[in-house]
Amino acid sequence: MPIKNVVVNCTDVQRSVEYYTKFLELRLIGEATPQSALLDAVTATIELRAVAAGRDQSTWVGDDLQKGFRHIGFKVDRLDERANVLKAGGVEFKLDPLDAEGKVRICFFYDPDGTLLEMIQGDLQYAEVLDPDGVAAERALGVPGRPRFDHVAVTIEDRPTTEKYYRDNFGFSFIGTIEQPHDPRGFSIGYLKSGDTVLEVFTYNAEKSSRAPQLDVAGFAYAELAGDPPSDLTEATAPDGTTVYVDPDGFAFSARPTV
Repeated sequence: MPIKNVVVNCTDVQRSVEYYTKFLELRLIGEATPQSALLDAVTATIELRAVAAGRDQSTWVGDDLQKGFRHIGFKVDRLDERANVLKAGGVEFKLDPLDAEGKVRICFFYDPDGTLLEMIQGDLQYAEVLDPDGVAAERALGVPGRPRFDHVAVTIEDRPTTEKYYRDNFGFSFIGTIEQPHDPRGFSIGYLKSGDTVLEVFTYNAEKSSRAPQLDVAGFAYAELAGDPPSDLTEATAPDGTTVYVDPDGFAFSARPTV
């Protein structure tokens, strides 16, 4: 599973641990400290790291025309029931539960520091299947007993370029697409999968904005991929000293060499 870990910065680690364990049933691995905590999300881990800068310091905006990171997605059962628990807990929603393209049910909401999260219920019915074996493997995962990490979504400039890069370096396969025919921006979604995790890529015909990753403010920091580190991308350094790579669309990730 190439997406091994997702690092989320937060201003209060204990508050975020309580949020993710209560509302998404993630399980704490080991002990949380004021600086960090590691959570089991079934197919990957979510790592919470303390930072001083809050949501108001982030340049991330909730407009999918901004390239780079968009949201973290979890596959769930009983989506509406879970959404009601979130609402009763005062969680801020971006999109209430609804039936979406691909015959799935989805909703979007924020964690305490403004990281956008998605819950998805059901198997996607792709507009075009490009890798039948990959789609079969996705569906074979079945209905999760508790929410499991499914994907990180990113907005990109060019799908073939992104596909080639993540296929050649990290073994992702382009398994299918979902089209959004009613979106005037020319919106299409592609799914790059390897193992049990997915990189969900948004493309638009409309003009997009760019954003440099911020590794030291609250919100999504970077994903950790299983694969050999690239040699042709911009590098940055996370507060803990981790080398982070930035792809041409501004998506930040570290790389754990395969053995």
